[in-house]
Amino acid sequence: MTTPATDSTSQLRWSIYGLLIAIAIGNLSGRLLAVNSVDYKRLESYRIGQRLGATRKKLIGEGLSGQALDERLAAEKKHLQQKLKLQRPFLSANDRSRWLAIRALVEQGTFAIDVPVQDPNWDTIDMVKHRGRDGKMHLYSSKPPLLTFLLAGEYWLLHKLTGMTLLAHPYLLGRGMLFTINLLPMTLMFWLLARMVDRYGTTDWGRIFVMAAATLGTLLGPFAVVLNNHIVAAISATVALYCVVRCSDSDQPRFGTYALAGLAAAFTAANELPALALLALVGLALWLRDRRTWWTAFLPAAAVVMVAFFATNYAAHDSLRPPYIHRSESNPADNWYHYTYTKNGKERESYWQHRQGIDRGEPSRTTYALHALVGHHGIFSLTPLWLLSVWGGWIWLRHGPLTQRQLAAGIGLLTIVCLVFFVGLRPQIDRNYGGMTSGFRWMFWFAPLWLLVMIPAADRLAPSRWGQAFALVLLSFSVLSASYPTWNPWTHPWIYHWLEYCGWHGF
Repeated sequence: MTTPATDSTSQLRWSIYGLLIAIAIGNLSGRLLAVNSVDYKRLESYRIGQRLGATRKKLIGEGLSGQALDERLAAEKKHLQQKLKLQRPFLSANDRSRWLAIRALVEQGTFAIDVPVQDPNWDTIDMVKHRGRDGKMHLYSSKPPLLTFLLAGEYWLLHKLTGMTLLAHPYLLGRGMLFTINLLPMTLMFWLLARMVDRYGTTDWGRIFVMAAATLGTLLGPFAVVLNNHIVAAISATVALYCVVRCSDSDQPRFGTYALAGLAAAFTAANELPALALLALVGLALWLRDRRTWWTAFLPAAAVVMVAFFATNYAAHDSLRPPYIHRSESNPADNWYHYTYTKNGKERESYWQHRQGIDRGEPSRTTYALHALVGHHGIFSLTPLWLLSVWGGWIWLRHGPLTQRQLAAGIGLLTIVCLVFFVGLRPQIDRNYGGMTSGFRWMFWFAPLWLLVMIPAADRLAPSRWGQAFALVLLSFSVLSASYPTWNPWTHPWIYHWLEYCGWHGF
């Protein structure tokens, strides 16, 4: 299967694409169904066991025995399971911040999270505090509220139909919503990628390899079990990219394709701020192709998303600026990250006033660039597959037809712009590699773009056994990194832990 693919192999290829997608979605579904803060599981059982042991001795001392003793112990165990509960399906302050805002919107009709954050196991550090429209100070999620607002609609519907709440049924509702938020859209993303891979690939082996990389070899997979913006952005970026490809293949671009491109590109920017560069580039490319359709379809669709972004932000915070922009060092009233709050009757300070570990930020830009690219959170060290994307982009730039040259140039430009933004322009407090996470998550949404330009490199390697072996080694190490966070993506990568084992003191 190293010769250029023919129609006779198309059905076989699509069968293999389907197998890869089914394996990936099945694997992620299993991980989602098992998602739990398992680091607390044994501790919770230990604490309950200790309390039950003490209760058993006390009851025996009071003369209780037999069935009466068993019934009292069963009742006490049920009580302790509620009181000492530590397990939860929301694995990080990051995703809990969004879940808190979703709860507040549906259960209290407000963006303020003062009430739900008081519940056991619903703590988060990703929150801000500022004065609300009632003149009082309130806590809010620090995440842009558009995605939260949209997901609150699903929770509202489930709550009205079933009467269940995320507080009482976190596993059932949380996991169920993540199926619709992450896994079903990821299935669409894989299918769209398969369409583009089959369109631009020239060998069966190369096409299948890229789809294996898409379904098993990126760091999007580990994040399928948590609520996050990175998967959402990667999916919408895939849709925008697919629309651009469709328009490049058509002499008369359709109105609907332009409108969908505007919605998808703008929604990517709403979830990943630097993706404004993607919106601008996609908009420019489609404007040059068909200005009339651009004005009537692309621009209005993109405007809907941007208006919604600012409208929900204003509704939540009485400001057009997202919370993370309110970090003034000279105006305390405009620094929403410096505050105190009360939980369980105890006054606490904001975590961001006393950052710990990796959240202090990397002082050296050079060290930050090194580890962000080839170090402990490295794009190329954790997922060396992207080395093939660099080579593939160069092949298309040098030897590809006009459409491929344009795609490679655009993706290369976007990559450089965003890397410069994240690595070269951010202040120290933002140079934290994405925090406690399994990769340099700020660039995760690039996965579909980099997979597209990987195609010519995979095709070049296909005729050679040594070339195939080299590509498979890169795939194997990338799958290793994607598999390492077995139950929680909010953990350091394997390279980070390996360096610690070798004597590095970390953060």
